[in-house]
Amino acid sequence: MKEVFRTNNPVEISFVLHCLAETGIQGIELDRHTSVIEGSIGAIQRRIMVIDDDFDAAVRIINGLDVK
Repeated sequence: MKEVFRTNNPVEISFVLHCLAETGIQGIELDRHTSVIEGSIGAIQRRIMVIDDDFDAAVRIINGLDVK
């Protein structure tokens, strides 16, 4: 698995996961609970991971979105 996106913004996480799913790529969100437990200081970001075979396509999709 490879990381394709990282942020503290839950709206961006949801948007990216949705856009990946629309193209048949399953994204997995990691660090959700850790991020919530640490509070709102933003020290731990949530990550979206995809399988290695989907990495290049996922990066192209995310680069075409209006996210950080």
